[in-house]
Amino acid sequence: MRLLLIRHGQTPSNVKHLLDTAEPGPGLTPLGEEQAAALPEALSAEKIDALYASTLVRTQLTAAPLAAAKQLDVVVRDGIREIVAGDLEMRGDDEAGRTYMTTALAWSAGNTELRMPGGESGAEALARYDAVVEEAAATGAETVAMVSHGAAIRMWVAARAENVDVDYAAAHPLRNTGVVILDGSPEQGWRALLWEGRPLGPEDVVPGTSGPAGEKVDTEDEDAGR
Repeated sequence: MRLLLIRHGQTPSNVKHLLDTAEPGPGLTPLGEEQAAALPEALSAEKIDALYASTLVRTQLTAAPLAAAKQLDVVVRDGIREIVAGDLEMRGDDEAGRTYMTTALAWSAGNTELRMPGGESGAEALARYDAVVEEAAATGAETVAMVSHGAAIRMWVAARAENVDVDYAAAHPLRNTGVVILDGSPEQGWRALLWEGRPLGPEDVVPGTSGPAGEKVDTEDEDAGR
């Protein structure tokens, strides 16, 4: 199965660099709406058979133009929602951001019993994401798109793709509506083909640490945030 994991469009909390992970969450900014509207053209070459979004409003708003263009219903699933920030919710300071992403990527490295402060464990987060991917694979669809969230996508891909390690995921934040494309299956495993259009190769792996919304620590990029 070809799996497209798409980060949602920009939200007001992204602009403010806030760890905003609770339901239903914010909508999109005007820029976020433009980003969502651009997705159909950006993915025009993809023959998408099924389209999923998380239970957070921003992913469903992002998926809507793509659903209309591809004439698909959006399947809403809680399992691909953002990693729950717990006690870090609505914080935007560097310490919270480091704790959040360090914890998430520790899960990718195998420390799945570690728990987000006041939130879920890695085992819980991976299990819910796996369940939605497995559901999609069981439909027999050849290409599935899932509109999800920056940290959740990076965490899951680093945990499940054979050619993406923690250092790569840490050093390569996803921009709003950025796409990671994988090929594989739950049974045989996954291989990442493209990370925001960049083919995956050993020379791309750069150690790094990321901050509060999928951006490197100390960045001023307004696309940061959950």
